[in-house]
Amino acid sequence: MIIHAWPVGPLQVNCFLVGCEETREAMLVDPGSDAELILKGISDSGLKVRTIVNTHGHFDHIGANCKLVEETGAELCMHADDVPLIELAVSQAALYGLQTTESPQPTRLVAEGDRIDVGRLHFDISHVPGHSAGSICLYGAGHLFAGDVLFAGSVGRTDLPGGNFEQLISGIRRKLLVLPDDTVVHCGHGPDTTIGREKQVNPFIGG
Repeated sequence: MIIHAWPVGPLQVNCFLVGCEETREAMLVDPGSDAELILKGISDSGLKVRTIVNTHGHFDHIGANCKLVEETGAELCMHADDVPLIELAVSQAALYGLQTTESPQPTRLVAEGDRIDVGRLHFDISHVPGHSAGSICLYGAGHLFAGDVLFAGSVGRTDLPGGNFEQLISGIRRKLLVLPDDTVVHCGHGPDTTIGREKQVNPFIGG
């Protein structure tokens, strides 16, 4: 597996380019902003982006969708429950004094138990609401792309529309903490961590 990451936009969302070494096909996760930076990274990598995934629909995670879809021709994937969020992204960003670009509608809606194939790599979808109604995580080959569900030492905020703290913690415990301890967790903001580390030190989910 090939993984490149770029923190993008004013809220420093981690955008991940995930590629198959054999086929050179790739998936892009959460292109939140800075489309030109991401496009240069894709070009430099020599990978072909077939799929773009939004782990959820908050404005800071979707701002480069339009440009990246246009330039790559990739399918755009997200959970149906967060489609209303992308439709409100521009106005939501303005509430924080920020700007984003309107996103196209997803071309593929994914749900619990679905799978995204990236060349010879396979990523299983878990629907873990609580940060937003349609938040998803992707797990494959020992790596978890967690969006804003789980962070190093923390969890996603639940005070936004569609948020629910009890639902989020329940989903993390039932669907993420059952993964192997050495699973590398790639978070939507901040550093990577592992499932084992979070079990030990995360005050929201440990014990």
